[in-house]
This record gives sequence, structure tokens and C-alpha cells, in this order.
Amino acid sequence: MSDALRPYLGKRDFSVTSEPKGGAASKGKLRFVIQKHAASHLHYDFRLELDGTLKSWAVPKGPSLDSADKRMAVHVEDHPLDYGSFEGEIPKGQYGGGSVIVWDNGTWEPVGDPRAGYAAGKLKFRLKGKKLTGGWTLVRMHGRATERQEPWLLIKERDEAARPATEYSIVEAEQGSVLSNRTIPNPPAKAAKKASAKAASKVGAKITSKTVAKAAPPPAWPAAAKKAALPATFSPQLATLAAEAPEDDGWSYEIKFDGYRLLARIDGDDVRLFTRNGNDWSARMKSLVDAVRALGIGSAWLDGEIVVAGGNGAPDFNLLQNAFDSSRTDTIQYYFFDLPYYGGHDLRAVPLGERRALLRSLLDATPHDGRIRFSEDFDNADAKELLRNACRMRLEGVIGKRADSPYVSRRSPAWIKLKCTQRQEFVIGGYTDPKGSRTGIGSLLLGIHDEAGALHFAGGVGSGFDQASLAAVKKALTAVDSDKRPFVEKPPGKAHWVEPKLVAEVSFGEWTPDGHIRHAVFHGLRIDKPAKRIIREQATLTKTVEAAAEADAVPPAKNPPKAKAAKTATAAAPVRARARGMGADATVAGVRISHPSRVIDTSTGITKLDVVDYYLEVARLILPHLKKRPVSLVRAPAGIEGQLFFQKHAAALKIPDLKELDRSIAPELEPMIEVDSFTTLIGAAQANVIEFHTWNATTKDTTRPDRIVFDLDPGEGVAWPQIQEGTELTRSLLEQLGLTSFLKTSGGKGLHVVAPITPKGGWDEVKALSKAIVEHMATIIPQRFAAKSGPKNRLGRIFVDYLRNGFGATTVCAWSARARPGLGVSVPCEWSELGTLTGGAHWTIRNVHERIEDEADAWRDYAKTKQTTAKAMKMLGVDPGA
Repeated sequence: MSDALRPYLGKRDFSVTSEPKGGAASKGKLRFVIQKHAASHLHYDFRLELDGTLKSWAVPKGPSLDSADKRMAVHVEDHPLDYGSFEGEIPKGQYGGGSVIVWDNGTWEPVGDPRAGYAAGKLKFRLKGKKLTGGWTLVRMHGRATERQEPWLLIKERDEAARPATEYSIVEAEQGSVLSNRTIPNPPAKAAKKASAKAASKVGAKITSKTVAKAAPPPAWPAAAKKAALPATFSPQLATLAAEAPEDDGWSYEIKFDGYRLLARIDGDDVRLFTRNGNDWSARMKSLVDAVRALGIGSAWLDGEIVVAGGNGAPDFNLLQNAFDSSRTDTIQYYFFDLPYYGGHDLRAVPLGERRALLRSLLDATPHDGRIRFSEDFDNADAKELLRNACRMRLEGVIGKRADSPYVSRRSPAWIKLKCTQRQEFVIGGYTDPKGSRTGIGSLLLGIHDEAGALHFAGGVGSGFDQASLAAVKKALTAVDSDKRPFVEKPPGKAHWVEPKLVAEVSFGEWTPDGHIRHAVFHGLRIDKPAKRIIREQATLTKTVEAAAEADAVPPAKNPPKAKAAKTATAAAPVRARARGMGADATVAGVRISHPSRVIDTSTGITKLDVVDYYLEVARLILPHLKKRPVSLVRAPAGIEGQLFFQKHAAALKIPDLKELDRSIAPELEPMIEVDSFTTLIGAAQANVIEFHTWNATTKDTTRPDRIVFDLDPGEGVAWPQIQEGTELTRSLLEQLGLTSFLKTSGGKGLHVVAPITPKGGWDEVKALSKAIVEHMATIIPQRFAAKSGPKNRLGRIFVDYLRNGFGATTVCAWSARARPGLGVSVPCEWSELGTLTGGAHWTIRNVHERIEDEADAWRDYAKTKQTTAKAMKMLGVDPGA
């Protein structure tokens, strides 16, 4: 080993640098580490343990999960094994001077003989890390080796862990250390002026320094603008379908484009185009990226819609889809209509009219080709006449927006859509055979999801196809062929089933009383909307729109009151508006809501109706966690500052369809209860329920728990980074014990770590194991963890609460709100998100909408995780019979 490390030792002065000298021995399993290293150039050091050292490569761009990306990896000197945990600063003047963090680590398994593969220049292996998993290959580039360093390529294998670079960049999304959560910022983008000039040369536009100066930030920002860094991700505001136009003043109207929603993120010369669901489509529209870059705006998020014009000049959805299918996207036009971020400022709280005025001035000040356009509005126009004209032109409809409204990343009544015909998206669940001379398919069988996520048959569509679309749709259907019927109901006739993944855009004449559509016409497949979010669109009544939109309006800036008064006025605004729009009571999904304007949380002004609306929106996500489990309810009839009631039984609760469980579960107690339907969930919110807590066992067998829950409860003096560290340590220990775990926020102060288990052992066994795990942690790291719950025991430490694993104990359900100031929400998370969380109440019912809209399921592998406690009990010496 001394010979192998001689180059490493010879390049370093260990009286100056804190890098390890070596000497650590192998721990059995082969380890790997990737260190992000900001030396003269930012790069990633990829290291694999082999024969007592870390074989090392410098990867300038870092690893890519796209199998088509072949990342350059320069072979460098071997490093000692204890270098794998090195983080810190290498002093300037030393070899590799700069910052180092451990970006990823874990174990690796060679495919075949690793020594032979390494020597031959083709090393295949599998990684099991915190960020990187699956198969990889390192290949030496023959004919390019130099005496000093060999160029290799790092390539991701095609497997379940691979992801297209157009959708995801792991080095952009995952920037923190897996040991300390420290980050090393990526290199700053070039100046906007250079970016504009570079882009201009590509698209033929002439951008001068004078032109770029016109697009500089205004000398006086709007009063509500706030200085803020440009966020890496952003979710758009969505419009509410309205039955008719509002009658009050203050609305402006734009054409409803028949295209795809697209958001542009501009950071110098780094321009990205994202769909409404966060998919990066930049690589699919390179010329459009160049056109946006040529604007020379510098730093912004722009909101808009992309379309392709048909023969009559109106947007044509089929032509837009064909442009993507043929990879001929140069005909796409980009209409911008909003500016939520610009020039280092957050403009979301700025009234819409001011944001659009600024957007127009930016576009007017910069020469650009005809593909970039401003979406004109019709201020104070007669909405009914405008809609009639739009329909005559065969447009889809119009969009109405309140001029005084802020920008919110959720569906808002301050933006409404008025349609010429009934038209929406449907999930394709199957198809019928063609008849006569027709080829491909006969009709598509369509469905929509209910509030609990079940797919219901909604009719079929056989019109609107041509030969090209029939062939394209049939090809897409074949790729998702299935033997299982996806609908709750069985459609009439013979059908071929498909996985419910494809989405069709369909217009139709009407809904029948049994929930089917008539006179349907197919317009195309939607590739920008996830199937699981497709529900029946319900038009909102005018009075409700007006009241709710007024509640969302930006308060006037004139004569601002004092801070305390302003807070009270803002909190009361939704209450007053909703009271006017809905009267004393309200009706939500068929459930009468009494006292909807009652303030539940005085610190935020959140009302009872806000809570009901939240559970209405989150129903499809929370119900799978509630169903088939005994539940306890936390009620706050007088608000969260008043007395709270923790109820395990129905008692006098008047909640519709609330299910009472068999008394044999706990014979000495009143019957337990279960919330298993949408109606019961909303009814519980009407009964002032804020929190839902569930057992760790299902109603199928309440004597055997099917999960272990650890609640990391911080004592006084524990900072948030310490909680994050403690949570990661808990996960690491569980992995060593053979238990895969999942993460969620608590909605309160701490975090929850949940390990699903096969329900074999009883409550006493699982509680004994969880206690042994916590005691082991407190023994090994007493300065971090406490095994006892008292305040004195937890001072400066974390109590990992294992008591939730006993019979009858409960834990707050995933997606439940909490009866605490701000009404935090318990949200399932990816482990990779741990470093980005800001607290146990990172999400509240005020800001969780963006998370709800996210199509990714952080716990997608939870149900597939099959594991027992046997290994953990053996390692910790837990006797099941003790």
C-alpha cells in the first residue's frame, strides 16, 4: 500500500493540510465515495475502494443518470481509505487547494473480477449510495492516454435508476453533503450581457449593450417587491374553471391558448424551460431556449404558454403535438403573460397589473424574433362578448384575472377560465377494436379520478382521429398494455385494457346523469400532465369566484397601517370575503360547513373553511394512509388556542359515514373508529377535526403492527441541523440492522422515521425492539440522543420517541395538519430532501399546495418494502419471549 500511495503522499505537505495521511483498514464491504471539490475548477472526485486504497477519477461535470451521457473521468492518484470521510478546506497553495465535501458515499459491488476489469480498462459495478444507485461502468479511452493521466468515461447503465438528462440533473438537484449538509455553490452564471451577445449570434438578433441596458432593473421597484435569490424550482399559478364571468370590476381577460404551459428560468446564459410539473424540456426546444436567452433579461422566472398557429392563425393543439412528435419545434411560438421573479426580486406579492406592465416593458425593450410574444389582455372588456368572439374564431376560450391579485403557486380563484365548449383531460384506461376500414383502434375508453384516487369510467371517444393520430395513439397504447381493468366499473362491450398512464385532451357536448360524456371529440395526447391528477372539472359559481378572488387580492398599498394592525387586517380579509360570498354556512362537496369564517389560528388568520379546503385538496393523498387503520382525532372547536379534544371513539360526533370498528380490538374500551371515505374526511373537518392520528397496525389484524415509528423530539437547545444529523444517524443505524426506512416531517418540531415491517410479531416484541434501538443510540452517542423523555433528560439532546410503538399508541398521519400555530403539515419526503428541510413544519396548509401538485411520490417504494425484524432483534439481543 505504501507504493500505491506514494504519489498521493508526495504531493502533500501534512504540516499544512488536514488531509489524512492514511492508515485506515478496510471494513469488509467495498466502499465508494464521491467528493465535490472546488479547486481551480469545480469537479467531482469519484473513488472506489480496491486492494486497500481508493482508486480515483476526477469527473469535471459530475455523474449523470442519463445512460446516453458519457462523462469524462480523468484517472488520478490513489487515495487512502480514510480520505473517504474527509471534508474541509485544503489550504491555498497546496495540491488541490479549495473546499471539499462528501457529496455521496456507500458501498459498491463489482460485476465480474474487479482487478481484471480495472487493468483492462472496463470496470463494471453496482452502487448502493445515498444518491447514486444501480449499474455503472468506467471505460478507459484507448489511444488517448498520456504519461501523466488517463482519460476514462463514467457511464450509467440502463436500469431502474437511470433518468433522462432532459428531466433531471442529479448534480443540480442534490448539492449537499451526505455527512454535514454543507454545500459548495455551483459556478455563477456569466453576465447577462455576455449571455445576450452569445445567444444573439445564434438566432441572428443584434443585441447591443445599449439594448441590454434598456432591460435593466427599473430604478424604483414596486412597493411589494422583495429582494430574493432566484429559486431553482417554481410551480405555476393555475386557473379555476368558472361557470360564467364575474360581474364585479377589476378583471382583465386574455385569450386561452390551446397549447402547453411553460415556465422559463433565466440565470445569465443558463436558460431552462420547464413544464407545469417541473419537467425540463430545454433539450427538446433548443432554438426556443436560444430565443429566450437573446432577450438579455439577466435573471427571471417567466410564465407563459407555447403554441403552434394553424391555418387560420389560431393556436392548433394537434399541430403543437405533431411538432414534438416530429422533433420540428422551430414553429413553436412562446406567449409570456406573467413575471413572478425578476432582477433579484420576488414579485409574487406585486399586483398582477404591475407585474404585467414590467413584463411588457422588458419585452418591448429587447429586439426578438416573432417566436417570443406578449400575451395581450383586454382590460375591463365585456367578458361575455369577448368569449363569444373567441368562440367564433374557434379558440378554446378566455382567461380572466384580477388586476390586484398576487401570484400564488396553486389553483386560485383570482384566475378563471371560461371555455367555449366543455373540454378537459381524461385518463385512457382501454380501447376497443376498429370496425370496417378503420385501423389501429375503435374508441378510447376514458376515465376520471374521484377524490380518493379511484378511476371511474367516463365514456369513450372515437371521433377526431386521422390515420396518423390513429397509428400514434395505438403505438402509445401498446407500450402500456395491461391485463387488469383500471376502472372501478366495467365498461360495456369487449375492450383491451391499458395501464392508466396516458392522458387525452377531449371536447364533448355534455355530461350525462350517470357521469359519462356525450358527443366527444379527440384532440390529442397530453404529455405535460400526469394521469393521476385528472379529475372532473367542476365550474365554480360566479358569486363564489368573486368572493374568493377578493380574498386573494393584494391589499392596497396606500396609507399602510401599523404592523400589528396590518397583520390583523390581512388575516381577517378572507373571513369577510367568504362571509359575503357564502353567507353564514357553506357547502363543500355536499357537506354543510357551519361557521366557515371562524378563525382557527389567530397567528395566521386561517379559518375553518381553510382547513376544510385543505382536506378537500389533499383527500386523494391522505385517505390511503387513513384507510384500514384505527384513528384518533384531535378537535379544536374553539380554535387551536382553546381546549383541544383527543377522541378515539365516535361518542356524540356527527360525522357522516364514520365507521365504528369491532369492539374485540379493545374489549375494555368503546369501539375504535376509522376514516375511510372522502365524505367522512370532509365531515370530520366540519366537526372541527384538525389532526388525524393512526395506529401502527391495520384493521385486518390489530394484534400485529406493520410498521415501527421513531419520532425525533428535540429538547431545549437543539438546533435544526442537529435534528437533521440525528435523523440521518437513525436511518443509518436502521440500515445496519437490515431495516429500510422512510422520512416524513412531523408538522411540529421534529421528524418521523418510519420502517414498514411484515406483521408477524406482537406489540410487546416491536416495542421492545424499538426501545433497544433508541437505548443503543443513546449509549453510542449520548451527547446527541436521550433514551428518556423528561425535559431534563432531553436538554441539548434528541429523544427518539419509541413509545408510539405500543398497543393503542398513535402517530400523526401523513398529510395531516397539526393543531399548532401556522398549522404545519406532516409530509412524506425523499431522504435526499432531508438537507433542504427548514423544520418539522416546513410545509403548512398555506404553502403545501405546491407539494400536493408535485406528481412524484416520495414513498413510492413503501408498499413494496418487505422486511422483518429478525435481523435487528438478533443483532441487538432482543428476546421476543422476555
